[in-house]
Amino acid sequence: MATTTIPVDAPLKDMDEWDDFLEGRYKEGKSEEEFRQYDEKATPSVAEFYRLNHQFQTYDYVMQKEKEYFSLNKGMKTIWEAAEFLNTLVDDSDPDTDLTQIEHLLQTSEAIRADGHPRWFVLTGFVHDLGKVLCLYGEPQWGVVGDTFPVGCAYSKDIVFPEYFKANPDLNHPIYSTKYGIYEPNCGLDNVHMSFGHDGYIYEVMKPYLPQESLAMLRYHSFYPWHRHGAYEHLMNEKDKEMLHWVNKFNPYDLYSKGHTKPDMKELKPYYDDLFAEFLPEKLAW
Repeated sequence: MATTTIPVDAPLKDMDEWDDFLEGRYKEGKSEEEFRQYDEKATPSVAEFYRLNHQFQTYDYVMQKEKEYFSLNKGMKTIWEAAEFLNTLVDDSDPDTDLTQIEHLLQTSEAIRADGHPRWFVLTGFVHDLGKVLCLYGEPQWGVVGDTFPVGCAYSKDIVFPEYFKANPDLNHPIYSTKYGIYEPNCGLDNVHMSFGHDGYIYEVMKPYLPQESLAMLRYHSFYPWHRHGAYEHLMNEKDKEMLHWVNKFNPYDLYSKGHTKPDMKELKPYYDDLFAEFLPEKLAW
């Protein structure tokens, strides 16, 4: 199988570096002061990643990428085919990583399944990171992963490394720099354009098939300024308040489900074949 390696000049050596940063930043039991302690010296590669992310994730950029990808014109694939495609994203420079992307997905979904959550919740755990195939379409890391945030309105101070927005032209835009920007008070997050990445992409893929609680988990699982810091409440409606509960139920599995035990693919595949067939068509548009 052909593989795509992480470019040597990419800020992160692999996608898991961002995940590890998140896990450390939001380690359970840490105080507000403790998890706000991150800087360029502590995590230089992640800092450089966010410098690029905050500079280039403008409203115009997001609208361009939504037009390019949200029409889902990248072909038809089954979930297994999409997961195998994601498996071709590898990092040859990391000799310590022997879990495939599929095995990482299974670790999340199996942790959810073990805790007795509904089957749609288990499925959400498996598919939530499949949007990272954007890297295989040629998108840069800063346009695939990272904390997400609304565009078209003022950036919150609770976004990680907020100082890097000084290079973003929207920071001084006469409309985009205001509290509500292009939005109305309590318009609902469904009507807000989020910074582009794997969350929004997999949300669009799954939108016709999964319940609204699942879709909120998919679209907002990286929206840490909202579900960890309470930012952007002025854009929320009643539905968002209900969905926040479900996003917070999902978040620990996203952060803390990784382990060293490899899931047994042969044993688990029949369960997931049945799970996919329950909710999804055989092939989905990507």
